[in-house]
Amino acid sequence: MRNKIVVVGSSNTDMVVKVPHIPAPGETVMGSDLLTIPGGKGANQAVAAARSGGAVVFITCVSDDTFGINSVENYKKDNIDTSYIKVKPGLHSGVALINVADDGENSIAVAPGANSHLLPEDILNSRGAFEGAGAILAQLEIPLETVITLARLAGEMRIPMILNPAPGANLPADLLKKIEIITPNETEAAILTETREVSDESIPVMARTLYEMGIKTVIITLGSKGVFLFNSEFQGIIPGYSVKAVDTTAAGDVFNGALSSALSQGKKMKEAIDFAQMAAAISVTRMGAQPSAPDLKEINERIKRNIQ
Repeated sequence: MRNKIVVVGSSNTDMVVKVPHIPAPGETVMGSDLLTIPGGKGANQAVAAARSGGAVVFITCVSDDTFGINSVENYKKDNIDTSYIKVKPGLHSGVALINVADDGENSIAVAPGANSHLLPEDILNSRGAFEGAGAILAQLEIPLETVITLARLAGEMRIPMILNPAPGANLPADLLKKIEIITPNETEAAILTETREVSDESIPVMARTLYEMGIKTVIITLGSKGVFLFNSEFQGIIPGYSVKAVDTTAAGDVFNGALSSALSQGKKMKEAIDFAQMAAAISVTRMGAQPSAPDLKEINERIKRNIQ
C-alpha cells in the first residue's frame, strides 16, 4: 500500500491534571480535573497518522496490565494494525504524569516501563511489518539501540525514515546520516547541533547544520510561528495557524503523524507541512493527546475554509 506507514515507538497512559500554572520546583499547586487518557509519543503519532489517512502498522511494547490491554484495544478502534505489538508480562506499561496549565502549556514526567523493552531484535523479527511501507516514523521514548537498528533496516529496505528526536538527546552522526526527514523543535535542534542559545537568528543555522550532517529534509517546529524547512528546494519559514490553545500536550505528535500520512499519500513537502500544521492547530484546541487528533475530513475542511 502506497500510504502504509510503520510507526515505531512508545505507548503510554497519560494521567493529566489541570492546574492554574505549571508548578515551580518545590511548589504544590491545587489542580481541578484528573483525566486518564491514552498517550505516548509513538502511540499519539500512530493514531494521528491513521486518522489523517495513513494505513498504520504500530510496533511498540506494552505489559499485560490493564493500561496495556486497554491501549491495544484503542489502537484497533482506529484501524491500526496491532499484530506486531510486543506484550511483556510482569512489568508496568508506560505512564506519563502531565500537568496542563490554563494557558495550554504543560509539564510531563514519564515512567517508561515496558517501552524500555522494545529491543533491536524485536525490530529485526518484525521485518514483515515493513514490506511495502512508504514511510517509517520513530521517536526517542524507546531505547536508542532500537532506533539505530530501525534506521539501518530502513536503509536496507529503502524506506524513507522520519525521526522526531523527542525527548531531546545527542545522537550519533551515523544515525543522523540514515534519516531522510528530521522534525525537532527548537530545543531539540539546539541539543543536536550543540547550540548554546536559541534565537530567531540561530534557527536557520541549526537547520543548515543538520542538513549538512546528511539529513535530506530538516523541519524545525516553532509552535504557533510555524516551521522552518530546509531542503534542497526551500529554506525558510512556513507559517502556522493561529488558534486559542487549550492543551498543547500532543501538538508535535499530531504534526508528525499527519506529516507522515500526507507524504505517504503523495503530497509535496510544503503541502504536507501545511496539512500537518492544520492538524496540530486543531489538536491544541482540545484536551488530551490521542483524543485531540483530528480526522482527514476535518483537516481538509479546515484547510479549505482557511483558504477561502
